Amino acid sequence: MNAIDIRNLSKTYRTRKWGRVDALQDLTLSVGKGEVFGFLGPNGAGKSTTIKTLMGLISPSAGTAQMAGVPVGDARCRMKVGYLPENPAFYDFLTAREYLRFVAAMFGMSPQETQAATGKVLGLLELEGAADRPIRGFSKGMVQRLGLAQAMLHDPEIYVLDEPMSGLDPLGRALVKNIIRDLKQQGKTVFFSTHITADVEVVCDRVGVIVKGKLQTVNAVHELLAAGVVGYQVQVTGLSDFSGEGVEVTVRGGGILELQVPRELLSLTLEKLGSRGAEITLIEPNRQDLESFFLEVVAQGKK
Repeated sequence: MNAIDIRNLSKTYRTRKWGRVDALQDLTLSVGKGEVFGFLGPNGAGKSTTIKTLMGLISPSAGTAQMAGVPVGDARCRMKVGYLPENPAFYDFLTAREYLRFVAAMFGMSPQETQAATGKVLGLLELEGAADRPIRGFSKGMVQRLGLAQAMLHDPEIYVLDEPMSGLDPLGRALVKNIIRDLKQQGKTVFFSTHITADVEVVCDRVGVIVKGKLQTVNAVHELLAAGVVGYQVQVTGLSDFSGEGVEVTVRGGGILELQVPRELLSLTLEKLGSRGAEITLIEPNRQDLESFFLEVVAQGKK
């Protein structure tokens, strides 16, 4: 059984101003247990609509969705899921600690469970120093971290996170990425939307790209990065010079030559270096990043 199963999901809005808007069109997608899945798309592509449908906040026009084998419209489904909305909003007269106690009560947690879980998530999200301050005084990044804290509080099986890095500074983004990695090690499933491709590269197992409400592609991240290798940086010692067709050579300090080698010439170049007695100290791929792939898919989807 998959953690998330979406089948032929569609959502159509009808408005006076814009007429018919097909926010989702026949979306079919599965996310396995223990998988970190990145949901990429430009603004207005349908990412938040998908997530709100999964959380039962809006009803689909057609299709079905399940999480942990339970239909998303069933209240039992919510007990298995930790949800971070795109723009989390809280009772801002409460302190962070008071709000987390309120959330714990909604999930039926005992006082002992509440105390332990509250202390744990406040520590993980580095909010201990602000735990007893009213939320109205929190920065955007602190509110975002509190949103993730409440999603983690009841230790769910599945996490559905809508733009979890939004509003975070580099330190906050690094913190959240480390938490997502840790959740994966615990066997949790994480489904998160984003338009920041660098975040997907470092934490996701697979990525799906949605454009204009249509799922364009789903790929394993490691396969995309491997396919994006366009050449290699090779560093060698023991040679004063080197020449090869298509190979760019730079002399570095300490008797190091740095070669930029096209992908198709790597084997031949290594043979030549070996025949001349060079010592190879580094071989590193030069690759297109995920952003290039994303932009290509978006351009095709908009046609």
